[in-house]
Amino acid sequence: MAAYVPVPWVSPLLYAAVLVGGLYYTVAGLAPGPGPPLWRTAGFATGLAALVALETVERRGLPVRACVPMLARVGLIAGVVALDESGLAQALFVLLPFTAYFVCGRGVALALAALCVAGLLTGYALTEPGWHRDVERVADLLMLCVGLILALSMAAVAIGEQRGRRALEQYAAQVADLSAAAERNRLARDIHDSLGHHLTAVSVQLQIASEFRILQPDSAQRAVDEARLSVKRALGDVRQSVRALRDEEPHRPLTAMLAGLARDGEDRPQVTVQVDGAEDGYGPAELTALYRAAQEGLTNARRHARASRVTVAVRLTADAARLVVSDDGHGFTPDGAATGFGLVGMRERVHLVGGSVHIDSGPGKGTRLTVTVPRGRREEGVR
Repeated sequence: MAAYVPVPWVSPLLYAAVLVGGLYYTVAGLAPGPGPPLWRTAGFATGLAALVALETVERRGLPVRACVPMLARVGLIAGVVALDESGLAQALFVLLPFTAYFVCGRGVALALAALCVAGLLTGYALTEPGWHRDVERVADLLMLCVGLILALSMAAVAIGEQRGRRALEQYAAQVADLSAAAERNRLARDIHDSLGHHLTAVSVQLQIASEFRILQPDSAQRAVDEARLSVKRALGDVRQSVRALRDEEPHRPLTAMLAGLARDGEDRPQVTVQVDGAEDGYGPAELTALYRAAQEGLTNARRHARASRVTVAVRLTADAARLVVSDDGHGFTPDGAATGFGLVGMRERVHLVGGSVHIDSGPGKGTRLTVTVPRGRREEGVR
């Protein structure tokens, strides 16, 4: 089938016009001398009906070789033109390059248009000597040329419109795929940053309870209580994520969110939070990126570094916000840990708001995480 679809109403409308004109020419007795025989008129109408049937077959997409409808159309149009007494059927020749433009391309359509003109000239030369001095024949030739030009122009415009629509549909599909991928990545980051953080705290507290349940029952009980509190906070984060998916999530101040980090696991490690500056001008995306980065730094300090002290410092200025998370843990080699999902997700989140991430660490040196996020610019009240 053709890659592009011809305008569906053009051919049937032209067939109907030729049929009405030819029948009126016969019924009104406009032909010189006796009218055409009945078989000729019936053949003329049958040929047009066959052309309409051919259009129907093509539109319904029946399994036919692409060249068969074109060859059949050429034969049927030639037959209709030969049977038509009025001469109006010559206008059907414009449908050949018009349809070929969609099926075979511009080159074949132009070649067929040239053949139509050459065929008409050949017919005139063989059957009507001196046709070039006949006003009616010259007018027919000029009208055929004008019709061919208009038909080719209409086909080019229709193909351009269809090509643009298909490109737009492909672009919309790509945007949908990218949006779905971005949403999946966002959800993955949120699950890791929220639930992962709290589950790490639960794991640490349960490990403490397991180690001290006999020698220090009170410490073990406190660890169990902290684990229960972490579970409650995890449930709260799940509800908050659900509200975010339903566009019902209220924005919390960064200071309050960081204070919640300081309360998680009061014994190991000791967390100190310091926030300087105002949050005005920073949107939820920037503040969330800072909070998630602080959360990831604290989670890594608990899970991997075995740190006893963690400091979270945020400075909010008129141009950018700077977060520093430092601990006194075992440290690590940043290049070797760059493939961890937590660090990858943190970098993605920070880069989405135009920020940067720098990790300074080494075995036995502790870890210093620095995140810089630019202040959002607002114009006319819209960020």
